Amino acid sequence: MNRQEKAELIETLQTTLNASSTVVVTHQVGMTVAESSDLRAKMREAGAGFKVTKNRIAKLALKGTAYEDLESMFTGPTAIGTSADPVAAAKALVDFAKDNDKLTIVGGSMDGKTLDKAGVEALAKMPSLDELRGRLVGLVQAPAAKLARVAQAPAGKVARVIQARADQLQQG
Repeated sequence: MNRQEKAELIETLQTTLNASSTVVVTHQVGMTVAESSDLRAKMREAGAGFKVTKNRIAKLALKGTAYEDLESMFTGPTAIGTSADPVAAAKALVDFAKDNDKLTIVGGSMDGKTLDKAGVEALAKMPSLDELRGRLVGLVQAPAAKLARVAQAPAGKVARVIQARADQLQQG
């Protein structure tokens, strides 16, 4: 790889880091092509990215980003997961690591705050942005539905009273 290719790779990685709100650093040893493809597919499904990186290039790409503090985590066979959603990358990688011991979570960072392995696992347990949006919509819609039912109730009661009186007059 010549200097220009390295510079382009560093710039691409730096762009990816700057566009991400979460970065998860992993070690992956002995993963097969099928396992790696499966992981990448799960990451794409979650709206995240996964990239195996050379430590030297990753350390250079970290400079000037909010993730400079992660530099010490780049030792050994390293790969990074990134996502704009604060939870997506952590959730996908932690779920995959539960079933595959060839992937180990080292740590990460969310919006420039460094996280250890436990911090990344805690982040993975949080609901995703889409789940939170769904809950919020449900909370907003619930009072409106209750209000509609309450508003209809008096009219329904009046109609039932009138119908009962009409039935009473017809019988009597």
